Amino acid sequence: MIERTDPEPSRPLRSWIRSSPGTHIWLLIIAVTSVIVAIVPDQTERVLLHRNSSNIHQLVQYPVRALLSSAFWIENPASLALYAALFEVFHAPVERWLGTLRWLVIVATAHVVATLISQRVLLTAIQDHRAPRSMAHVVDIGVSYGLAASIGVLTYRLPGPWRWLYLVGVLAFFGIPLVTGGTFTDLGHAIALAVGLLSWPLTRHVVPDETPPRFT
Repeated sequence: MIERTDPEPSRPLRSWIRSSPGTHIWLLIIAVTSVIVAIVPDQTERVLLHRNSSNIHQLVQYPVRALLSSAFWIENPASLALYAALFEVFHAPVERWLGTLRWLVIVATAHVVATLISQRVLLTAIQDHRAPRSMAHVVDIGVSYGLAASIGVLTYRLPGPWRWLYLVGVLAFFGIPLVTGGTFTDLGHAIALAVGLLSWPLTRHVVPDETPPRFT
């Protein structure tokens, strides 16, 4: 059940975290898995990353586990600070605006759809001998597909001309790599962005959230 509680002006950090709990729980899990990757031996690191990847091999053998676990790991722990900043800039405002449930539906849908389509395209390329068979075991983990979806849906939060400037910048950022010889990951980012942009109906009739939610 979600209850609304008054803001806590004297505790702005706590209020911000409580206003976007899903974002910060997700970020905490990623921080834990990043520490694990950083401290384990190299061989164990490779095993962990491959077992939690959503590559073709893992999707065929363990589809649910692959789709779920791949959303909680990043390949390079040194990127954790960057992802933390991106979560605060994109995920947290979207979650606070739309609510945890709608935000989760959008990012989860983007993660699943972008993964399945991009890996299907890669499988076709392997079968047509346009990509090496080793790509079936490539490490494909990370949170970037969900992030791309939040970046997309955030378009509808911006006012007036800023919305169009933002949209042009976003389309260029994700589109240029795709049309200039992009990888299956670039395709996945474009698909996830499209999921975010197509989520406009979920942004309608949203009650402005002036106070942070509390889960009990």
